[in-house]
Amino acid sequence: MVSRRIQQRVRQFVIWIIRPLAQLGVTPNTLTILGLILSALTAIVVARGFFLAGGLLVLFAGIFDMFDGAMARVRNAASAFGAFLDSTLDRYSESIILFGLLYYALQRPDLHDVFWPFSSEQSWMITLIYIAVVGSLMVSYAKARAEGLGLECKTGLLARPERVVILAIGLLTGTTIWALALLALFSHITAIERIAYIWRVTRQLVGAPLAGGKSPGLPSQYETDAEVLTENPDSSTNNRHSPTVTGTNEAKDPSLRPVPTSVPPFTGGVHQE
Repeated sequence: MVSRRIQQRVRQFVIWIIRPLAQLGVTPNTLTILGLILSALTAIVVARGFFLAGGLLVLFAGIFDMFDGAMARVRNAASAFGAFLDSTLDRYSESIILFGLLYYALQRPDLHDVFWPFSSEQSWMITLIYIAVVGSLMVSYAKARAEGLGLECKTGLLARPERVVILAIGLLTGTTIWALALLALFSHITAIERIAYIWRVTRQLVGAPLAGGKSPGLPSQYETDAEVLTENPDSSTNNRHSPTVTGTNEAKDPSLRPVPTSVPPFTGGVHQE
């Protein structure tokens, strides 16, 4: 992953740029939408075959993606919807740029890259673009789904900053198909890394009982039927989820715990992959 020190310095630089805009009343959500428009412009440039300009725009769009988060911090205007909007439009932005490359490849059946050792470069490029899009979405989804369960998941080789840099370098150096190959391969490796990481974390949570024999960290839907039957030995398959009524008060099943309603990615700030 990109060095934390580099990320911090870039964020400081972005905040320095953002302060004048904050004084003009520009909102973080406005910058998020402008970032999507910038990505669409980048896709058009790439689709026309202007890879050098496209590579520079990809880098600029990657930096611009940090503007909304910086604006939220400068104006102290972080919101749950802002975090949701930023994360959602980021996925659109990345997919739109890769669609620009797909359009370019579809218009050039005679596509030839002197550095690519295989024939049928057009077919290779189309296939790699599809695999890269799926991989980038799965990397983001794995993190979002883990955080939806209350688990932090920031591990992996290729988060969004790394993907932006690889694609930009490929466009700038004329090795686009190699950049796509790296994105296609390592984005899926990153998704698998995150799956394995969450698997290890959940096994540790299940294997670390608290006082009373309960396992911490997992929502109640992961509790076993055996636990419910142990607490209610007279329950049948058909009625074990129904509460027992005594007078006017309902008896609650002690084995059930409420699922947390606070989802970590949306509790404040602009969510970053």
